[in-house]
Amino acid sequence: MRNTKQTARTTAKEASHERIVSAAARAIRRSGYDGTGVADIMKEAGLTHGAFYAHFASREAMLAEAADRACAESAAVATGVVANVPPEQALASMLHAYLSPEHLQQVELGCPLAALGSETPRQAPEVRRVTTRHIKAMVDLAARQSPDWGQPAAHERALVTVATMVGTLLLARAVDEPALSDSLCAAALKHLLPA
Repeated sequence: MRNTKQTARTTAKEASHERIVSAAARAIRRSGYDGTGVADIMKEAGLTHGAFYAHFASREAMLAEAADRACAESAAVATGVVANVPPEQALASMLHAYLSPEHLQQVELGCPLAALGSETPRQAPEVRRVTTRHIKAMVDLAARQSPDWGQPAAHERALVTVATMVGTLLLARAVDEPALSDSLCAAALKHLLPA
């Protein structure tokens, strides 16, 4: 009987933790690291503010886990896009999905690098570590779509591709002119896609 109660408590705590991390992953992309407060996240997760420290040692620990979740979600989308097309269409499909109007509008579900890139240098080391791992994974995914994968030139092109993708999305979201936003995405696609 005691094990059953313990298991139920552990399961409930894990479900609560999942709700917190999920809410925080959306919130950091929507409001930024500095705009994401513990009280708001706990409220969105349906928990009291006081329960926070049963799940995290600090706000920074929550932000790091939220960043990790946001990066994992973004990586899963990109990997899914690449997996669902023939290899010769993978890079183009990835670029079109990343620079699509839908991704442009889905800030709280989209790429955390474009949403948080300018704030990340001022974050705790654990948040920066998560971001670094995600950037490396994105570069690797882009490089693997190249016919000369494994060569230095493929890695270098992937670095430029990822930097251009993220920078373009950031700028396209920043401007208040839809035509300019569309032009930024179209120009990036034109220059990144093989002829």
